[in-house]
Amino acid sequence: MKKISQSKLLKSFFVKNPNRDIEHPEVVDWVTAEYKKLTGEVFRDPDRQIRKFHQVGLLIKVRKGVYRYDPKFAHKRILEEFTQVQKEAILKRDGYKCVICGRGIKEGVELHIDHVIAKDLGGKATMDNGQVLCSRCNFMKKKAKQTESGKKMFIRLYELSKKENQKDVLDFVTEVLEVYEKHGVNGHIAWNKDK
Repeated sequence: MKKISQSKLLKSFFVKNPNRDIEHPEVVDWVTAEYKKLTGEVFRDPDRQIRKFHQVGLLIKVRKGVYRYDPKFAHKRILEEFTQVQKEAILKRDGYKCVICGRGIKEGVELHIDHVIAKDLGGKATMDNGQVLCSRCNFMKKKAKQTESGKKMFIRLYELSKKENQKDVLDFVTEVLEVYEKHGVNGHIAWNKDK
């Protein structure tokens, strides 16, 4: 059987189908069948490779589950990773705790060193662009843009401070959420401000 890397096979599919919005199932069905035919083996996790191609700039994500390869815009983007020394320094600076929920090693929580501005959005591996997140908060951040997860956090804090009658916190959080509204940031996330 002919040996071909999964990455090369997947890239060949997109190169043969330029400037076309391609739905996720079409890519996965083709690449898994073709890999099995060529190697006799199962292609494991094509989704990860598709995401990586998008992160490095090879693919344009048109919308969820739809990608396009445009030869004029495809480029290789270097994704900067934190060094072990940087990771240790960021952990120490952030007190070995998640900067969002405050849980950390004392609670037995798995901690991650996260790019504040994501790597695939050009975020650099610098101390200023690093933060400690627990695995749960890191997962939530990946599902939403940073401003979205921030707004959701402030909405939760608003509701909690209102419930616990913490006026100073409530005033602060209200002001922050009003700034979101003033600038039209994440308007799709509803904040039910009581009159």
